[in-house]
Amino acid sequence: MQRPIDHHTALIFTMVLISAAEGVMTDAELEAIGRQVRYLPVFRDFDQDRLTEVGRECAELLRHEDGLDLVCEMIAEALPQPLRETAYALACDVAAADGILAEEELSLLKLLRQRLNLDRLVAAAIERATYARHAIARAAPRARS
Repeated sequence: MQRPIDHHTALIFTMVLISAAEGVMTDAELEAIGRQVRYLPVFRDFDQDRLTEVGRECAELLRHEDGLDLVCEMIAEALPQPLRETAYALACDVAAADGILAEEELSLLKLLRQRLNLDRLVAAAIERATYARHAIARAAPRARS
């Protein structure tokens, strides 16, 4: 069994997990992960120089036969309920970062909802907020001067 992880590592694992869902981590997804770690208050006391190391650790775990289950278990064990909602929000943002929600990402988001024991209405609210944040600018009406 792997050692317990802290909440920062669990949140980063969540983002790496969703980014790797399709087998390729896009530049947009990697940029989204970096942006979240740089600017969100939950990462205020995280050593940003460790981001690459933590990402590699997650990728290595995922290479194991039971890697997905192991990583999900580690994430769930490390996060209290309020940070489970944060983890899901981060996963949704990373999934939306490249503008395409692949079936693999949707399946993994469902798995995360279950593993993190998130209320379906809370998850739906997080998903809707993600959709609103990532809407295409041209869809918004122009203000008249």
